[in-house]
Amino acid sequence: MIDVDFMVFDFDGTLVQTAQDIAAALNHALTALGAPRLDDEAVRRYVGDGLHKLIERALGPERETLHARALDLFMEYYDEHLLDTTVLYPGVMEMLEHFRDTRKIIVTNKMESFTLKIARGLAIDGFFDAIIGRDSGGPVKPDQRLLQPFLQRFALSKDRTVVIGDGVNDLLLAKNTGVLSCAFLAGLTDRMVLLSLRPDYCCEDMGDVRALFR
Repeated sequence: MIDVDFMVFDFDGTLVQTAQDIAAALNHALTALGAPRLDDEAVRRYVGDGLHKLIERALGPERETLHARALDLFMEYYDEHLLDTTVLYPGVMEMLEHFRDTRKIIVTNKMESFTLKIARGLAIDGFFDAIIGRDSGGPVKPDQRLLQPFLQRFALSKDRTVVIGDGVNDLLLAKNTGVLSCAFLAGLTDRMVLLSLRPDYCCEDMGDVRALFR
């Protein structure tokens, strides 16, 4: 068990199970535009690099001219339905309570407004010092400049900082910044892809985090 002073969490696929609501919003947009619907597995593969990239991948190059309209349709629908089926992963609330006195932030490639709305709806926003979305105005994952202001402002040590997430960008953010990485293997990204990046720690359940760090 290692002592940590700063915990950086991903959102989709790490703290919250959002895939079903994202898929519903995406397929709403695709259907409205006459494009083929995608199954849940395809949507899972496309998530992780922000909404614009999600739409781009879903439309494909042959429908790229529909990007702006698809984006509007997605956002309008998702804003109304982002908590239809979205829930916390098992063990998240207990883990956050356990680390209540540890500095924590959320860093996600999801839009900040959607992230805040879900965090507030699931009553976890109060656990975090900051919630940073892709559109927050600064660098995005996996840019090492993203975490530097927090490390400097709070005089935090890199060897007592950990990034916890289910995505390639989360592990690369940790490696690029020189902090610890913890792969959540039960999220949206194939576990073998994550393991190939040689994370410092792995967990199968958010409750496991309490046994890894203190």
